[in-house]
Amino acid sequence: MPHSTETLHMPVNPAVLHARVDQKMSDIVDLGIAVQAAFSTLCALEYLKSYNIAPELIERVLLHPEQRRQTVH
Repeated sequence: MPHSTETLHMPVNPAVLHARVDQKMSDIVDLGIAVQAAFSTLCALEYLKSYNIAPELIERVLLHPEQRRQTVH
């Protein structure tokens, strides 16, 4: 077998952001974030739970703000 200096590389997938399901959910989550800022994380948690937002999403948006999308102004 001939010797080759080429190496094979696996394609690199960029970080996959969580897709927004729809505008209504986006609005609910945005308001939950506003509730957290104005009142408390517990109030925001209860608000988001009342709309059946997935626990993983609630945890991400309330406890990991660095993972949120940047808003366009």
